[in-house]
Amino acid sequence: MLRTTEGPCGGLRYMWGQLRMKRVAVFVDAGYLFAAGSALLTGSKKDRRTLSLKKTATIDCLQTFAEEKASDSELLRIYWYDGASGNKGPTGEQSDLAYRDNIKVRLGFINSHGQQKGVDSLIVTDLIELARNKSITDAVLLAGDEDLRVGVQMAQNFGVRVHLIGIQPCRGNQSNQLLQEVDTCSEWTKAQLQKLIEYQEPVEKKIIAQAIPKQKTLDETGTIDRIIDAYAKELGTEKIAEIKIYIENKNGIPPEHDGSLLRTCRGALGRDLDIDERRELRFAFRKKVLALKPAAN
Repeated sequence: MLRTTEGPCGGLRYMWGQLRMKRVAVFVDAGYLFAAGSALLTGSKKDRRTLSLKKTATIDCLQTFAEEKASDSELLRIYWYDGASGNKGPTGEQSDLAYRDNIKVRLGFINSHGQQKGVDSLIVTDLIELARNKSITDAVLLAGDEDLRVGVQMAQNFGVRVHLIGIQPCRGNQSNQLLQEVDTCSEWTKAQLQKLIEYQEPVEKKIIAQAIPKQKTLDETGTIDRIIDAYAKELGTEKIAEIKIYIENKNGIPPEHDGSLLRTCRGALGRDLDIDERRELRFAFRKKVLALKPAAN
């Protein structure tokens, strides 16, 4: 039988006669967060391209929750699980998160039907390995799939307490078996989610619907600048900051914004762009973003 005793400072635990630091890790299934979060905020699941994560607020919220559930433990790190398109790579949002302190981004893949795959197995593997290696004593899990239950069971067998976060209504978007398996359950409300996720209508549709007159060519005076200015304005400062980081590190536009920008321009012109026009648009957008000084988020 596994015996545990508290150390003199309250933050230490003896396991089989060995001193063990109490640490908590956070595991986030981004797919669940966005799907359940958008449904709560808007009444239905929304396309990820229309959802903006308030990254700093989300990280702070997760850290605060972990501190409350494991008050005498230190944070190991936050594991952020998401899907990425094989031919496009990480999104700007994923890249931005990966550069932040205490965040480890782990990516599955997005299949041809737009479904996230491989994430559950990554979560289960990391949870079990950290528990087996006695790297953590507590785990905070923001997810909903029943496939995670085996990872929870095995982590508990190694002495880890698992704290589940769900998004209201938990009984409607989380596995009942998972809810029954964990040690504690908490539910985030609409008021809490509003501080973490923001819904925006597709940028290209809003811009095309606005007063950007259709032009026959991109070289007409000010056409590119008008499109880029409108696009950047609709994105807002947080997304611009995210794109700027991506451009500075990869010298390209995040794939989700590259496609959106091209669709916006196509809609404004009423036709497809040729290769030279695409190159011109991308160059101008990169130049515009790098010249901007977005507010820190």
